[in-house]
Amino acid sequence: MLESVKIARRQSEIRQQLATLAGKATPSEDEVRSMDTLDAEYRTNETRYRAALIGEDTERREAGADLETRSGREWADLVAGFEMRQVALALDEGRALAGRTAEVVNELRSVGGYRGIPVPWLALEQRAGETVAAGTPNPLQTMPTIDRLFPASVAARMGAQMIAIEAGLAEWPVVTSGVTAGWAASETGTVGGPTAYATTDKAMTPNNTLGIQMRLTRKALKQSGLALEDAVRRDMNGAVQAALDQAVFLGTGASGQPLGLIPGAATYGITSTAIAAAASWAAFRTAIAAFLSGNAAASPDEVRLLIRPEVWSKMDATLITSTAVSEWERLTKNVPPGNIAMSSNALAAPTGSPLACTALLTTAAGDVAPAYVGLWGAIDLIRDPFSDAQSGALRLTALATADVTVARGVQSQILTSVQVA
Repeated sequence: MLESVKIARRQSEIRQQLATLAGKATPSEDEVRSMDTLDAEYRTNETRYRAALIGEDTERREAGADLETRSGREWADLVAGFEMRQVALALDEGRALAGRTAEVVNELRSVGGYRGIPVPWLALEQRAGETVAAGTPNPLQTMPTIDRLFPASVAARMGAQMIAIEAGLAEWPVVTSGVTAGWAASETGTVGGPTAYATTDKAMTPNNTLGIQMRLTRKALKQSGLALEDAVRRDMNGAVQAALDQAVFLGTGASGQPLGLIPGAATYGITSTAIAAAASWAAFRTAIAAFLSGNAAASPDEVRLLIRPEVWSKMDATLITSTAVSEWERLTKNVPPGNIAMSSNALAAPTGSPLACTALLTTAAGDVAPAYVGLWGAIDLIRDPFSDAQSGALRLTALATADVTVARGVQSQILTSVQVA
């Protein structure tokens, strides 16, 4: 019971006793002393009551803040104890799920339909200290944001945000025109007229399904034990990471794939510039200057760069005339090395003569990510009991639904024909 409530009840009792004593015309000496004692206690309790209210107000605020974030923390704690090994054994042997794994599966099934056993996206993390953001508000619905789905995800390093969506569609109204300012030309002149405030909706739809197949032999199931947990997680993690990274940047928008940033440059309004020259700091500097001129970035260290390893090799081997400084050193003096991602999976291999490839630059303007990756529900893990029945192996199919969209095309730039030979 709160201390203020206890004091309030005692004050009520004191008032009742004082009212009884005050009603006597000729109180005795003991009754007079009792009234003095009760009166002194009443005054003391008034001070204690105010102090208790002040202290409890602070406790209420702290408790309220705790309640606002407790739901997310409790879910993160549950997922931290999710065991892929239990899922594999449940599909193979029919073993009942237990503990936190059972709680997570029941919670996911209560909000979505799954043919197999749902596996939360967070369970695929390589758990080595990665953190999960509390949440980011969206104009249509509040959706928790997963800043780093995978530790080495190229999409995450390039600033893309992973959005967890329970069901349905999600869209972001993006401002396309707004208020303008204008000076009065004369003392009695008027300023610029009002301009319509217009927005364009950037939507993500659950139309793209990614499938992964895994085969666990009977020997692996019997011998691996707890090691099976890490093995399944690593295999699924690597396959999903590679497929998502490739889709974010190279997705064709056909054959079930989402539309990636590079093939969808025209759709998303992303500027594409043909360099048609050897990879150099000058080429990237021009693109960064365009970011600065368009108010997309305030300084070069806010720009992220995605290149192929061949670009790094070419620039590192190219020295400035009459110096021992390479083009790569000039680049890293302006763009922090931590903002540069190299991938042979997210960008197409060099082609043509001379060999040339593509590079991508992104920046986050006004806390708006250059790209959004929507992940619907959880991963649906289904068992195929027939394909490997003769050998006693376990065939698993993992289905995931994802989509990609770009809020503002001016936050990305594509450089084509970057020569590396």
